[in-house]
Amino acid sequence: MPRHARLDATGALHHVMIRGIDRSGLFAGDTDRQRFVDKLGEYISATGRFLYAQVLMSNMCIFC
Repeated sequence: MPRHARLDATGALHHVMIRGIDRSGLFAGDTDRQRFVDKLGEYISATGRFLYAQVLMSNMCIFC
């Protein structure tokens, strides 16, 4: 079921989570991952937004 659009209100905090389809990786490798982090930093600087926390995890499940 599709999610509803996120409301963007001044001062609102958002929790954003993205997973790969069928546990596939989101990044092609370390260079791709670093490029994402760099682009995210550029976006945050350009828009004046805040990033309170960030975690980049693999889709591998050690308990599955």
